[in-house]
Amino acid sequence: MKLLTYQTQNSGARLGLIHQNTVVDIANFGDVMQFTLPDSMLGLIDRGHEIIGEIEALLQKVDPGDLKGISFKMDEITILAPIPKPRKNIIGIGLNYTEHVAESARTLDTSKELPQQPVIFSKPPTTVTATNTNILHNTKLTQQLDWEVELAVVIGKKGKYVKKEDALDYVFGYTIINDISARDCRRAGQWIVSKGQDTFAPMGPILVTADEFGDPHNVNLSLKVNGVEKQNSNTKFMLFNINELIVDLSTVFTLEPGDIIATGTPAGVGAGRSPQEWMWDGDVVEATVEGIGTLVNTIKSI
Repeated sequence: MKLLTYQTQNSGARLGLIHQNTVVDIANFGDVMQFTLPDSMLGLIDRGHEIIGEIEALLQKVDPGDLKGISFKMDEITILAPIPKPRKNIIGIGLNYTEHVAESARTLDTSKELPQQPVIFSKPPTTVTATNTNILHNTKLTQQLDWEVELAVVIGKKGKYVKKEDALDYVFGYTIINDISARDCRRAGQWIVSKGQDTFAPMGPILVTADEFGDPHNVNLSLKVNGVEKQNSNTKFMLFNINELIVDLSTVFTLEPGDIIATGTPAGVGAGRSPQEWMWDGDVVEATVEGIGTLVNTIKSI
């Protein structure tokens, strides 16, 4: 199922599903079917994986005419981030593609050795912004604004000491995150100032549930700046795949419904180029993941 958070001119944030090229309001759909459904993505995730099958079953039964009053065309809505305000920090994974390890070692103060364990950092909830919004570039803080396309995992149920073979059972769905990074804002090896500035986690445009997305370990991902391709790779080249990340993270702390894991970026970031490239006011960055879509944002200097 393809899910999104949206708003109209007359409403705040609402939860929708894409059905026959229209957006059906999920809470209103529940009212039509006399089956209580939530009006937010986090509320839906809290209902567990089973809720997706229940909604699909209801879609098979509904009279198409009953959907007309609770549906919108895509050009009638504004798409918000799938989870506009996460409950906790986004979990970031650094240096998770071999070629990105190499390019980072050449130009940043990271080791040329492949990590033996996942490199973990975080991004505050205020980093989240939606597609078709501005990424704020605080020129007083950074002159090295960089891009990183990533497949993001949204956790669907509580997990501690998860077994590798069971790990994907804990995934509710997938979306895109552009892990915006201010390369000159790292402090003594710590990344949160570099990664955690407001709007530095564009997310979306939609969330695809795990049952529809399929195998997350063979998915193309790419990124363009001003129409020029900068990154192009596949998730099969992750050093630590999603199963391994969930195992490792759940050993450190309990994963909970709604937690978000940005799984790392492949080679092609601006810092790794010769000469290095950075984003500036007015630049348009497009992050694409196969099966999800394209996340589009514009740089705005402040």
